[in-house]
Amino acid sequence: MVEITTEHLSASAQDLSRAADLLARGGLVAFPTETVYGLGADAGNDRAVARIFEAKNRPSFNPLIVHLADLADIKALVKWNHLADRVAEAFWPGPLTLVLPLRAGAPVSRLVTAGLDTLAVRMPAAPVAQALLREIGGPVAAPSANLSGQISPTRAGHVLDGLTGRIEAVVDGGPCSVGLESTILGLAGPPTLLRPGGVPMDDLAEVLNTRVATRRETDHISAPGQTRSHYAPRARVRLNAVDFEEGETRLGFGDTDCDLNLSETEDLTEAAANLFEYLHRLDAQGARVIAVAPIPHLGLGVAINDRLSRAAADR
Repeated sequence: MVEITTEHLSASAQDLSRAADLLARGGLVAFPTETVYGLGADAGNDRAVARIFEAKNRPSFNPLIVHLADLADIKALVKWNHLADRVAEAFWPGPLTLVLPLRAGAPVSRLVTAGLDTLAVRMPAAPVAQALLREIGGPVAAPSANLSGQISPTRAGHVLDGLTGRIEAVVDGGPCSVGLESTILGLAGPPTLLRPGGVPMDDLAEVLNTRVATRRETDHISAPGQTRSHYAPRARVRLNAVDFEEGETRLGFGDTDCDLNLSETEDLTEAAANLFEYLHRLDAQGARVIAVAPIPHLGLGVAINDRLSRAAADR
């Protein structure tokens, strides 16, 4: 892979215009959403989309999410339905991705869908992402802006640490407010949670007024974030640590003695926002084993535990 110069852009109008121009020319540009930083490419450009997989070392069977700022533009790409209307009205713009049947003739590379007949679509809420997407005016494919399987980036510095020399630019919009990837909801059939994330499953079920099924780990990959090992630091991760062992770096939750605390007040929103940032910090400090205190498996805790279990999986 030929090394290229990676520009560090601000969120100014001038720099967003520069970022849009790079994307239009087939470049790769990382940008902040409210969840994590995404690695954007023109979703209709086969070569640009292929470069996402190359830059991230991402397997080609893992589909991508398409980002747009306008609902009408999203509806032009997928077969919309009444359930999509309900959740879009409640949670968009925001940390929710919908998987719907792909419209025939939609101007999206088949590499984006990994050959599936569905497309994952999202309307991010972060002002910088909204401004950039409106400047571009077309669909942008954007997985997390990190090397595949590693910790997701919640700051521009995280992106630069992993992808400098592999992408054209990163737009620095400061830290991400949610800090976990979007929830992915499948609506090509019965409502199915394909990946927990920034919108809790119970909130989706309440808006849909129906049960939301859960994907089984043995099902084929139908959306991003479903590989067994993912979001992993260099350090080994030990979960549900009540007692810490000698030589471990302690990642706590609640009232506990630890090296870093996701939330001393047991606030799951705060813990979600801190999770990837703290894993990055502990990795940078040279931790060999990160022992993580138990996280309640409810609300955003479901998504936090999903990320931790994949970070702790055999690699």
